[in-house]
Amino acid sequence: MNVEKSQPVISAKGLTRVYRLGDSEVIGISQVNLEIAGGELVVLKGNSGSGKSTLLSLLAGLDRPSRGELMVARHDLNKTSDSQLTHFRRQVVGMIFQSFNLLPTLTALENICLPALLAGKSIAESRPRAMALLEWLGLDARLNHLPAQLSGGEMQRTAIARALINDPAIILADEPTGNLDSRNGQIVIELLAELNRKWNRTVLIATHSTLADEMATVKIGLRDGMITDPP
Repeated sequence: MNVEKSQPVISAKGLTRVYRLGDSEVIGISQVNLEIAGGELVVLKGNSGSGKSTLLSLLAGLDRPSRGELMVARHDLNKTSDSQLTHFRRQVVGMIFQSFNLLPTLTALENICLPALLAGKSIAESRPRAMALLEWLGLDARLNHLPAQLSGGEMQRTAIARALINDPAIILADEPTGNLDSRNGQIVIELLAELNRKWNRTVLIATHSTLADEMATVKIGLRDGMITDPP
């Protein structure tokens, strides 16, 4: 899936997520208004607890808003059914996590193919694309290795390939360099920037790091669950 640059791919109005904690409420994000065009590389900055992960979870369809409007790639995430939301997570967005989230008993190749198989594609369909992604990421010699046999940088590159296997329009990366040294962190950011520039993918990176700052086309600051001036 691809989205033309300048066409809004994310639109949020009054987006709010409130969590119940006993008798009290904890605000994840509050009254967020946001519009992002297709093909942007967005860097989302903020301290721990600022709401970065909450916002990415909403955009990924992993969580639902408490209030407000949220449209992502022409999907109204307030009105989608559970089955539609499952389709959205598998086909429209690709998620990259700080902790990699690879299944320890599957090889790199199997981890990459898994989202395609869950989306109903056959191994014959998914394997060639997975192999092409492994080659692009310099991992073709590691395809049969388990996650425990990979370095941190290799695990994160495998996670990038897994996020791309279903050709999503949007890549959401939550602290993708948080568990990496500076060299591997730079490699991961450059790969995400290449996805944005060459493949016109919309990429959102939530990070404390400054590695992606120079490559960003949009910068958004978050503090106490609310958008602030760009960092």
